[in-house]
Amino acid sequence: MPNTLKVLFVAAEAEPFVKVGGLGDVAGSLPRALRALTSDFTGGIEVDIRLVLPLHPTVRTESATLRPTVTFYLTRTGGKELVQVFESNLEGMPVYFVAGDPINQTGAVYSSNVALDGEKYAFFSLAVLEMLQHIGWQPDILHANDWHTALAVYALLIRRWKNEFLGTFSVLTVHNLPFMGPDLAPRLAAYGLPPASSGLPKWARAMPLPLGLWSADCIVGVSPTYAREMLTPEYGAGLQDFLQTRTDVIHGILNGIDTKSFDPATDETLAFNYKPETVSMRALNKKALQVRLDLLKDPNVPLLAMVGRMDPQKGVDLTLEALRLLMDLPWQAVILGTGDPALESSARLLQADFPERVHVEARFDLTLARQIYGGADILLMPSRYEPCGLAQMIAMRYGCLPLVRATGGLKDTVIPDQTGFVFDGNTAGALAAAIRKALALYPDRERWQAMQKMAMSQDFSWERSARRYFNLYQTLLNQR
Repeated sequence: MPNTLKVLFVAAEAEPFVKVGGLGDVAGSLPRALRALTSDFTGGIEVDIRLVLPLHPTVRTESATLRPTVTFYLTRTGGKELVQVFESNLEGMPVYFVAGDPINQTGAVYSSNVALDGEKYAFFSLAVLEMLQHIGWQPDILHANDWHTALAVYALLIRRWKNEFLGTFSVLTVHNLPFMGPDLAPRLAAYGLPPASSGLPKWARAMPLPLGLWSADCIVGVSPTYAREMLTPEYGAGLQDFLQTRTDVIHGILNGIDTKSFDPATDETLAFNYKPETVSMRALNKKALQVRLDLLKDPNVPLLAMVGRMDPQKGVDLTLEALRLLMDLPWQAVILGTGDPALESSARLLQADFPERVHVEARFDLTLARQIYGGADILLMPSRYEPCGLAQMIAMRYGCLPLVRATGGLKDTVIPDQTGFVFDGNTAGALAAAIRKALALYPDRERWQAMQKMAMSQDFSWERSARRYFNLYQTLLNQR
C-alpha cells in the first residue's frame, strides 16, 4: 500500500470561497479534516487531498490568491470551449478553480435556469478530468458531491473503458437525492458521451445524478438511515428500484459540524459562556434571549425554537399547527428563518394571535441562531425528510435538546430520551404529543440537565466523519 492517499474532492461550493447551502460547509470542512488525520490513525499514510471548484463570479477572491495553472480546450460538436484553471491554497491544501464561459452564464452558484445550470456543471465536471491530465496528477479517489459534479464520476467510468484513469476509484456522496439535475442528452452527445443504456429508468438515463449513481464505485448517503431510505418508494425519488441493485456499494456516513466554531465555551455571540459542567449558566442566556425577543422573562417557562428554512420539507406547517394544539400548557416559542411566503405568513399569524408566547424572525441571522442554540430549551425539527441535518447537532453541542422526527440523520444523531426526543408519524397531532411529553419532563431539572450534559458530550466532529471516509477510501483501494 503506498504511503500517500491522493484524493480529489469535487464540489459546486465550499467555504470560505463560496457558500450557498450546506454543501458549502461539507466541502469546506471534510477535506481539511481528512488532511488533518493523524498518522497514528492512518497507519503512516499521508492524505494528499485537493479541492476543485468552479470559478463562480461570486467566489470571494479575498479568500484566495489565484495563480494561473493550465489552459486547455474541451472539444465538443461544432467547436471547442476554453478552460482556464487557477490554483490557490487553503491551510496548505491545494485548491483548483475551473473557469470558462459556461460557468459565467448565470452569475450565481445555482440559478433558476435549470438548463444553463446543467450546461455549466457538465462543462465543469468534464473539465475536471481533463485538468488532471494537464497538471500531471492522478488521484486514487475522485470524490464528487450531488448532481452538479456527478457527471465527473460517469465520465471517469467512460475513460476507464478506454484504459485511462485505471487506478482511480470514484465516490459519490448524495446530499439530497430528489435534486438530480436536468436531462443532458444533447449536451452529452455534444461532448461525445453516451447516455446510460440500461439499469436506470429511461427518464433518468441522461440526468447527471442518476448517471453518477449508475457508474460510481461507491455511493454515500449523508447518514446511515438516509442511505437505507433512498432504497424505499417514499424517499427514492423514482430511483429506488435501481438503487436496490447497487446496495453492495451504498454506505451511510454522517456529516459533521465545526466543533471549534460551534463551542458554547468560547462563542462570542452568547451573553454567557458555559461548559457541560456549568450548563446551568444557560439560564442566563435564556433570560437575555427572552429580553431580545420581547418575551416574558420567566426561567421556568420552556422556550421552544425552530431555526432554518421555512419549507414544507422542514415540517414548519406541522410545528405551527402543533403549537396551536398546546395552548393548555406553558411554553414560549421563537421561529427564525425565511422561505415559503405562505409559511412565513402563517408564522406571523401565530405570533399575532399569541404575541406573549411566540416571536417570529422571518430572516437569516447567524448570530441570533447561535443565541437561540445557547438559550432555548428545545429545538423542533419535525422534518418530513432530512438526509443529515446540522441544526440538531449544533443544538446538542449547546445543550439545547432537539425534538426530531425519526428520519434520516435526525434518527441517527438523537438518542431518544437521552440526548433529545424522537417521534414517529407525520402529523401535527404526533408532533404535539411529542412536545407534550418533552414539556412534562422539563420540570425535572436534574433529569433535564443530565440529558443536556449527555447531548453536549456527543462527538459530531468532522474528524469522526473523516475517519469513516478514510476507511471507505482504503476499502476501495484494497480492491486493486
